[in-house]
Amino acid sequence: MSTHASSDTPPVDPAHITHAARDTLTVRRVFGESYERDGTLVIPVATVWGGTGSGWGSGTGELSGKGAADWRRRVGAAARGADAGPDDGTADSGSSSDPGSGNAGGEAGGEGSGGGGGFGVRVVAKGVYVVDDAGVRWQPALDLNRVILGGQALGAVVAFSAALAWGLSRLRRR
Repeated sequence: MSTHASSDTPPVDPAHITHAARDTLTVRRVFGESYERDGTLVIPVATVWGGTGSGWGSGTGELSGKGAADWRRRVGAAARGADAGPDDGTADSGSSSDPGSGNAGGEAGGEGSGGGGGFGVRVVAKGVYVVDDAGVRWQPALDLNRVILGGQALGAVVAFSAALAWGLSRLRRR
């Protein structure tokens, strides 16, 4: 299996993507390293979610698979002068130069390439543990966005309840 898309492209190394993701999926991305100052140790805590994936492809030779079979059937029908459409049980998913995938374009006979890879990360600061002469204590991080969103939700509930109460009181007066 080749790992080059072309002679100009460097090889794809899935291990490199995985190592980069591993280095990124750390608490250091939020707080940095734990540190000690004046006899007090501060240890950062965060929730880290992430995932990585990569893919590759290759080719050469004849086309294979369902898309290639459909393409061959359409090309054969066109060569015989028949209409390769819904009436004869075949679906026309692209032009006659389409080798199966709907937009790949090109001639039968193969060749190919591939690639792909990446990762996603979500890191949320939770707080810090503070270790000093008095012991260990937890200092939670304040998520201001969550506080604001909670306040907005509460305000919406209060406004809706007030409007509903006002509307019901108006109906009772009639």
